[in-house]
Amino acid sequence: MAEKKPVTTNIEWLNRAYSAKGLTDLRSLYDEWAASYDTDLVQPNQDYVAPTLCAATVAKYLTPSQPLDKIKILDAGCGTGLVGGALAKLGAKHIDGIDLSPGMLKQAGNLRVYEKLDTCDLSKPLEVESDSVDVVTCIGTLTHAHVGPEVLSEFVRVTKKDGWIVATVLDDIWEPVGYRAEVDKLVREKKVELVSADSGDYRRGAGVSARMVVMKVIK
Repeated sequence: MAEKKPVTTNIEWLNRAYSAKGLTDLRSLYDEWAASYDTDLVQPNQDYVAPTLCAATVAKYLTPSQPLDKIKILDAGCGTGLVGGALAKLGAKHIDGIDLSPGMLKQAGNLRVYEKLDTCDLSKPLEVESDSVDVVTCIGTLTHAHVGPEVLSEFVRVTKKDGWIVATVLDDIWEPVGYRAEVDKLVREKKVELVSADSGDYRRGAGVSARMVVMKVIK
């Protein structure tokens, strides 16, 4: 019987992502990684569960007046479409995706679960109308060397009153990089209600955890 080869951790991609020097570097990295991204992150020693957990969280907090198949969802930093795919499996039908990488968006388009896909620099104001979406998801993007906490106020701007924001923030940058402070500020300004910011599985196989930040927009 042939010896089974051990699963290898494709950590080099992650090292490059977490040490990227600016937008050009990030875009090039994700364009290169796009074809193997899903395979690399679902292997057992990564077990990237955050997209599935996000979709379940969205479904959990929707009210009867917000059926999943009727609401408008903006998947910010959608990558290859792992979150969109998970949402579609639960019944979501109106999902737009935005991402920095054209290569990742091409992969997301192959899923045929997004109504619209656009390139976007999340470090700048979003080219999305105010009060135009019911839910914003942002999974895997609020991480090292990517997008800062200032994007949260943009998510609030584009979300309708009584809508939802569901985002992951890696545990080790939640406070040091200012995400917690930004959330606290939005709460003080009575723009959102913080429903949850519990730490939980993110890349479960690698032992990496993140906050699943759930905010209800009350502006």
